[in-house]
Amino acid sequence: MKHYLDTTGKLCPFPLIELQKYMAPLASGAEVVLDYDCAQATENIPRWAAQEGHDVVHFAQKGDAAWTMTIRKG
Repeated sequence: MKHYLDTTGKLCPFPLIELQKYMAPLASGAEVVLDYDCAQATENIPRWAAQEGHDVVHFAQKGDAAWTMTIRKG
């Protein structure tokens, strides 16, 4: 099942903090589509996901300073 989290307009580290809180209760295999505009998150979120055993299954730039990333819970 896909879930959607939009943190556009929130400065780092809030996209990662909100993603961590959002994913905590989800079952393994759940996917979260995260939209954000904090450049630091393009590095911080994949690093955190790898450390926690999650997979980044999609990553794309949507605009000059906007990205989308899909993370599957491990």
